[in-house]
Amino acid sequence: MPLHPGQSARVELVVADADTAIALHSGEVPVLATPRVLALCEEAAHTAVAPELAEGQTTVGMKVQLDHLAPSAVGHTVVAEAVVEKVNGRRVLFTVSVNDDRGLVAVGRVTRVVVDAEGFVAKASGQH
Repeated sequence: MPLHPGQSARVELVVADADTAIALHSGEVPVLATPRVLALCEEAAHTAVAPELAEGQTTVGMKVQLDHLAPSAVGHTVVAEAVVEKVNGRRVLFTVSVNDDRGLVAVGRVTRVVVDAEGFVAKASGQH
């Protein structure tokens, strides 16, 4: 598992009505919802390391620290970036940020754990 600090990925989203706090039931304003910001950060983190994982392995979310600092309206493009900060065994710590054309939207850290995908799903469904 050749994961190392500095690996990174960026994902982009044009904010649509389906991405708003109203649509995701997390608020009453038609701007990018915090749960959607988090999902973008997780997507970037997963994307940063997925190509380096062995066949059958994936990463799953474990811990999130996220500050959502500014709103992004429908139609705005946001870009989430995740950078591997530290690898500790199967745990991978990422620094994440989200920006739009006006600047920083969110910043934080995401910890993901490398797992065997099939075994993880089996454990989740109660099969051993």
